[in-house]
Amino acid sequence: MGFKLLLILEKILMALPHKVRKGFFTLLASIGYYASKRHRKIVKQNLHFLFGDTMSEEEIKSITKYSFKNLLLNFLHVMELRNISREELESKITIQNREVVERVHAEGRAVIYITAHYSSWELAGASLGAFVEPLGAVYKRMKNREYEEWLLEGRAKFGNTNLEKNNVVKPLIKLLKAKKASALLIDTNISTKEGILVDFMGKKIRQTYTPAYLARKFNAAIIPGIIRTDDEENYTLTLFDEIPVVKTDDADADILQATQLQANWLASLIRKEPKFWFWLHRRFKTDYPEIYS
Repeated sequence: MGFKLLLILEKILMALPHKVRKGFFTLLASIGYYASKRHRKIVKQNLHFLFGDTMSEEEIKSITKYSFKNLLLNFLHVMELRNISREELESKITIQNREVVERVHAEGRAVIYITAHYSSWELAGASLGAFVEPLGAVYKRMKNREYEEWLLEGRAKFGNTNLEKNNVVKPLIKLLKAKKASALLIDTNISTKEGILVDFMGKKIRQTYTPAYLARKFNAAIIPGIIRTDDEENYTLTLFDEIPVVKTDDADADILQATQLQANWLASLIRKEPKFWFWLHRRFKTDYPEIYS
């Protein structure tokens, strides 16, 4: 019943101007902010964990409100991606440093894009697939399979394929051998088996080593990519320079070094503009469960 209502809501909203759709989801975000004490607390716990006492209560409140808003705007973007044209998407997006990808392809190498839940991550993935190159994007299976299918349809609209996280290594290897692109999020909470410890903003946390492992083994390029906006209407997708992966006789050290460089990249973004990161999830619960008690 709930999913059918979502489809009805989608039809109604997509018949209305974008401004009205955005206003609707912004209102939902405000309701969510005031209604969810639990998630307001999670944002504060995360901010305090990484920034200590350096943020004022006003800064924390501002970032918390924007976290709710940004989550709902990503939901809006999925809905719009399911219904807009390639030309409409292109009118919203500016791409910076595309030449870094062209250099990698000129060398006959595949690209492993790394990214994070930062600003409009939904637009970032779609724009990479539409205007840079199609990619296989790794996702985590959801409990609600109908909603998952709805979401994945939007993500695949412009050429990307969706790779479920469980047993994803073989499909990723297949892409790499074919010199095709893949994309992985590096900022989600993971189990002790899935990650290795890196320094992240003064803390020891676990981060996925999969990009570094695959890049080292298959001579692929790790290219970070992120999207941001100043007005929530026009977005800039920035591709960063390749993160080097050395290959010595010590594979573990090589992988750790490359994974640490990825953590450094993400940390620099969060320090510069913390509001864009997704503070609503318990990112550090595997290594520091006590901060969420």
